[in-house]
Amino acid sequence: MNIPAPAHVIRFASLTPERWRNGGGTTVEIACSAAPPEPGAEAVASGPDWQWRISIADVAREGEFSAFPGCERILTVIDGEFMLLTVDGVEQGLQKYRPFRFDGGAQTGATLPEGPIRDLNLITGPSHRGHVVILELSKKRPHPVFGDQHAVFLQGNAAVSAGPEAEPLGLERLDTVIGNDTAPPEISGRGFLAVVSHDLA
Repeated sequence: MNIPAPAHVIRFASLTPERWRNGGGTTVEIACSAAPPEPGAEAVASGPDWQWRISIADVAREGEFSAFPGCERILTVIDGEFMLLTVDGVEQGLQKYRPFRFDGGAQTGATLPEGPIRDLNLITGPSHRGHVVILELSKKRPHPVFGDQHAVFLQGNAAVSAGPEAEPLGLERLDTVIGNDTAPPEISGRGFLAVVSHDLA
């Protein structure tokens, strides 16, 4: 469904997936920083002009991950039940909605014991510190989204309002709400939300 979005909402349906070079999946970039890295900071692989990036990947088969030296990654399975990640030879089982933090420069690969999965990724450079929290929405208590945050709607039925006088806007699955400190948009409804933070370190 093609629904127009205001400036504080990124419609997932409007984004274009990019196929991996190894053919093992696709990635949709949700958002990234526009500012260049700080002087002396190591450039981020394939994107030297950003210091954080949020994306969603569809992983169709097992394989190696791209390395991001000098960066930190947080990966969260959001579709499918399980992915087995190997980071520098150490295995880590990832269950749905349980964020996992690891070194972006590590040798990393994944196997899919229960079939293809979809995951949410946050990559931060040396100047930023990332956090991902999965929370359950409430109709009675709207959740505000502040500056340096993006909120990805994972499942359910929810709407976002830009202020007390604004008309609520329905969210489709995997739409992203951009935070604001001056007038934080508020999300209410039922379902699950991933709050992605990317603060200065």
